[in-house]
Amino acid sequence: MNEKIEFRQIREFDGMISGTLLFIKQNFKPLLKSVMYLCGFFMLAGIISTVFTDVQINGLSQNFEDGDYNENVSSWSTLHMMRLILRGVFMVLNYTALYTCVLSFVALYVEKGNVAPTVDEVWSYFKYYFFRMMWGGIAISVLWVICFVCCFIPGIYVTPALFVFYGVVVLENQDFSTAFSRAFALVKNNWWITFATIFVMLIITTLFTSITLIPSYIIILGSYFSQGGEAMQQGFQIFIAVSQHLSQIFLIIPLVTTAFIYYNLVERKESFGLMNRISEFGKGSNQVAQADEEY
Repeated sequence: MNEKIEFRQIREFDGMISGTLLFIKQNFKPLLKSVMYLCGFFMLAGIISTVFTDVQINGLSQNFEDGDYNENVSSWSTLHMMRLILRGVFMVLNYTALYTCVLSFVALYVEKGNVAPTVDEVWSYFKYYFFRMMWGGIAISVLWVICFVCCFIPGIYVTPALFVFYGVVVLENQDFSTAFSRAFALVKNNWWITFATIFVMLIITTLFTSITLIPSYIIILGSYFSQGGEAMQQGFQIFIAVSQHLSQIFLIIPLVTTAFIYYNLVERKESFGLMNRISEFGKGSNQVAQADEEY
């Protein structure tokens, strides 16, 4: 029998990494099902908008090559602007959906006593937190960019707290201002372990994403040497758009890690999970996976 994952406990760096991978392995089907049901629409819309604008732009490029420039320059500019706007909108919606879905799944998993929730249960949390996460995410992203633009070091410094912010919003049901201050308070005195965990998991995510995009890179390279017709070029564009959007599924990895980081920081400061397990001692509760834990 597989041991259930216990989020509410202190974990060191390796414990959060291994805990993330084990949690995803144990809950892969229900977690992926929730993501596809609740985030699939945004992925599909992003794919359709990308394919449509790219095909139209390539058609205009062919007209330019044929010497028909003056009549298409305004359409070219309009389509490029449309592509940027649509990609920006669907990127925000898709990332918000992924963040909200995965963190809602974890919140329900913990509340149900380490049992995977159903899609309907995740949906009840998803629709409650979606817009709060979207507007909060936009504000946090703007702040993060400003910190990097002003000076690189502040951008690095605030990164761990900004990651934890999303966990606080969903896992504690906090508003923006409370979640913002709470995130910085949790990361205080635990900056290095938080940053190192995030950094390694982002490397792992990038590696997985790059592997899935290798066929796209090969197709892009091959298209430069291909003499295929317009239909083949459009087929390439569709395949590349689909693979690029589906690769966003790997964001599940750092998002689950964000939940582990949040609970680890809370336990280090408040020991809520320890007190809860003491109160449950001797009641025959489910066995859970507890890596080396020190208080």
